[in-house]
Amino acid sequence: MSAIKKTIVLKVDCENPEREKITLAANVIREGGLVAFPTETVYGLGADALNPEAVRNIYLVKMRPPDNPIIVHVARKEDVYRLAAEVPESAEKLMSRFWPGPLTLVLRASDIVPRVTTGGLDTVAIRMPRHKVALALIEASGTPIAAPSANLAGRPSPTIAEHVIQDLYGKIDIILDAGPTNIGVESTVLDLTSNPPQILRPGGLTYEELRKVLGRVSIHPAAVSKKEFHIKHARSPGLKHKHYAPRAEMIVVEGEFNAIIRKVAELAEKYLGDGKKVGILATDESIRRYNIGIVKSMGSRSNLSSIAKNLFRLLRELDDEGVDVIIAEGVPQKGLGLAVMNRLRRAAGYNIIEAGS
Repeated sequence: MSAIKKTIVLKVDCENPEREKITLAANVIREGGLVAFPTETVYGLGADALNPEAVRNIYLVKMRPPDNPIIVHVARKEDVYRLAAEVPESAEKLMSRFWPGPLTLVLRASDIVPRVTTGGLDTVAIRMPRHKVALALIEASGTPIAAPSANLAGRPSPTIAEHVIQDLYGKIDIILDAGPTNIGVESTVLDLTSNPPQILRPGGLTYEELRKVLGRVSIHPAAVSKKEFHIKHARSPGLKHKHYAPRAEMIVVEGEFNAIIRKVAELAEKYLGDGKKVGILATDESIRRYNIGIVKSMGSRSNLSSIAKNLFRLLRELDDEGVDVIIAEGVPQKGLGLAVMNRLRRAAGYNIIEAGS
């Protein structure tokens, strides 16, 4: 891929995307280029999903492992029937209920989907984003758009355009800046080729919501593991490779709330005593109980969506402030807490400490 000297950054109205800006970006997609764009979850790095060379450039620019599949984004449900070899009744039900939205469905891939897009697998991951800019771009491009998160592989996902600029400026054609994303963690990935359907990656749609519609839903052991889980063939991004990690060393402290606070404070004292610069990811309920280090609140334990929305931004902020160590409080694994804990554990490289009661 030839080096791009200047990336065009376009501010776009998130509610009423300007047609000329969308048309410019769509032309780039059709010509095989790369466009970063907002979704309701995180910013994605898009290319024509049916153009193998364009998708290869996503892997090159992100430095993404080639066996890590990329989610294909559509603007119409009809496209699913072109991309998937079969669409089960469960998929119909879920699309009717949750699309557009933060749910990715893994289905058997049709022959039109290049294997570079699927990470070499016979399945394809598809979703319809709930963001007017994303939908306008896909529609104007006239093709499904393959889009992983618009960051360097392994880094915290981007929730504002500035994060994309930090990682990818000068490497891609266009960044569409429509302000901060709404959810802040990626979509939930549900494998409909398994029985019962299995959550491969918890995300913006909760396990509880899926259970209400499907009845039986399982969760892949890697999605809730407290240690590295070895997988030969990952059917979803976020399962196999290092993800979401800040540059700083990171520790997640789990357990009962008061015990977590005591252990975080103890660890912070230890690292400060060793001459380290320490960042603490606290919650609204605990932030006043820390008087050392750089302390930031992820949000309220009674509103886990706020924590999901802030998580990646705060990891990047602490990196920007030059901390050596980040110590993060664990949160309850209910609702969006399941996705938050999945991201925290993976960001920390499963460096987890259990706080005693």
